[in-house]
Amino acid sequence: MLELMNVNKAYAEGRKVLTGLSYTLEAGEYVAIMGESGVGKSTLLNLIAGLDTPDSGEIRINGVAISSLDDDAATRLRREQFGFIFQAFHVLPHLTVSQNIALPLLLNGAPTERVTQMLADVGLHDRGHHFPRQLSGGELQRVAIARALVHRPKLVLADEPTGNLDPDTAHEILQLMRTEIKANGATGILVTHSHAAAATADRVLDLTKDGLHPAKPGERV
Repeated sequence: MLELMNVNKAYAEGRKVLTGLSYTLEAGEYVAIMGESGVGKSTLLNLIAGLDTPDSGEIRINGVAISSLDDDAATRLRREQFGFIFQAFHVLPHLTVSQNIALPLLLNGAPTERVTQMLADVGLHDRGHHFPRQLSGGELQRVAIARALVHRPKLVLADEPTGNLDPDTAHEILQLMRTEIKANGATGILVTHSHAAAATADRVLDLTKDGLHPAKPGERV
């Protein structure tokens, strides 16, 4: 499903953040990535999402190199098959909660009946008609999560998705993410500093300057 092939990326000032990174994730795999601040976890997600480009190397989705796609094809791939949960909510302020969650379905020409179920799943069943300005940070995070999952994407990318949630809600959301990923045979990548969040994934990887490695209990950051 997802192949990272000798991916290299440096920041604008020249500092290398990812060097020779290679890894393969199959459909149905759900992994958590941990690592020190600044090691490149969010950068890696942006590269996989096609929101940034590697300096060299290749990222393939189902055998297709993202870099080989023109703008229209890359946009279509993200719209149809990707679900993004990033630290910045990117909830549109002029749309209601329900309209925000429905966006992926509308863009893909799909029915919107699933919005009601997703509202209930993230504990916002009575907030669908409200606007983002009327919601707390934790509620906005739940809107972003529901929007990312509503169209049953094949690749879920989550960057600290529970950072604004209380522990009980975070646990419920993480279980929902896992259930959706498994039910849809998707590939899931969770970037987190939380050991409790990482424990919900199939396995945990540490991102270091030497690449991605299976985390050992005594070595997790």
